[in-house]
Amino acid sequence: MSRQAAILVGRRKNAVARVSLLPAEPGKPIEIVVNGRSFENYFPNEIHREDVVRPLKATGQYGNFNVRANVNGGGTTGQAGAVRLGIARSLVQLNEENRSVLRKEELMTRDPRMVERKKPGRPKARKRFQFSKR
Repeated sequence: MSRQAAILVGRRKNAVARVSLLPAEPGKPIEIVVNGRSFENYFPNEIHREDVVRPLKATGQYGNFNVRANVNGGGTTGQAGAVRLGIARSLVQLNEENRSVLRKEELMTRDPRMVERKKPGRPKARKRFQFSKR
């Protein structure tokens, strides 16, 4: 394993994350930093925290890398998904053998679902105003 950093971009919904993966120093606890704040502080929801570290745990690399991420746009779910994709892509850049493992766990695919736009003459994208016959 080299001492180089892998810096890649992950996206989900309207969130964009620039993730850098740095090899952790032996004997020191790993740190995951998102927008200058600790990982636990930035994602208070346990589901989002588990989602972010899924690629590291799937490849057995949890504890080997420090993660630094800059995220903007979207909400917490989109941001967690963007960081997850950025970590997965970084792991593949560092070691191509991780690709098959991450592909099986469906962590390499960018989720294409976006919010549908609001249509004119309607209160929301699909909802309609109440119909009154009389």
